[in-house]
Amino acid sequence: MATHTSPASTLRRSGDRRARRHGSPRGLASSAGATRCRKKFLRFFPGGFTDETYLDWERGYKEAAHQRWLAELDRATHRRLLRERAFSEIARRAVTIESRTNLLFSFEKMALRDAVKTPAGAEAFAAGLYELLWSGRRMQTTFEHWCAVVGELPRRQTRVLTWPLVTVFGFLARPDVHFFLKPMVTRLAAEQYGADFRYISRPNWHTYASLLELTEQLRRDLRDLRPRDMIDLQSFLWVQGSSEYD
Repeated sequence: MATHTSPASTLRRSGDRRARRHGSPRGLASSAGATRCRKKFLRFFPGGFTDETYLDWERGYKEAAHQRWLAELDRATHRRLLRERAFSEIARRAVTIESRTNLLFSFEKMALRDAVKTPAGAEAFAAGLYELLWSGRRMQTTFEHWCAVVGELPRRQTRVLTWPLVTVFGFLARPDVHFFLKPMVTRLAAEQYGADFRYISRPNWHTYASLLELTEQLRRDLRDLRPRDMIDLQSFLWVQGSSEYD
């Protein structure tokens, strides 16, 4: 999710020729929707996922947050802090890393900070997050448990159980595995792509599994562009569904 308001029209024009050359290679997605989405992405970023503007606008700040996570709250550190019962410190580090991005709305950020202020909230958050990221259990089991944990966190006014909030930490910590879901943008992008995304507003495993199926389809269709991880795939869908790229 970029912080700019409107990509330069000159970039659109300069990318048109490159987008046409990149077309839909033989053996890749050939549906009209997939082809249009591919051309739109390459119109803005002719170099694909290695385009300098793409790295500046989309990937850079997300990857920087991931690197901060690895430096401050990797698996070993998270496990050690749990053993030390430093639950508030785990929550503080996670919230601070996310706060340096613009992935969550301000009301979601505030709701999260309120939810982990209490010792009980911080403990539930810290333990549930470790299970989601590092337990090695079936993803359905860990994701459903994580949704339950987030749904039971203390709240003041704004609800904490939103799709962006339950998916942002997995995305920042493990972009090799987890996807960040912004409902309106992702639904619109899936529709434009021609994909069957089965969405339900309350966070649940079936919708998340459907989202992961979509990412696998994208990974196959875009394999010639060599997406590195979910950051690239999320950015591709963001370009399709965000008004920033109209």
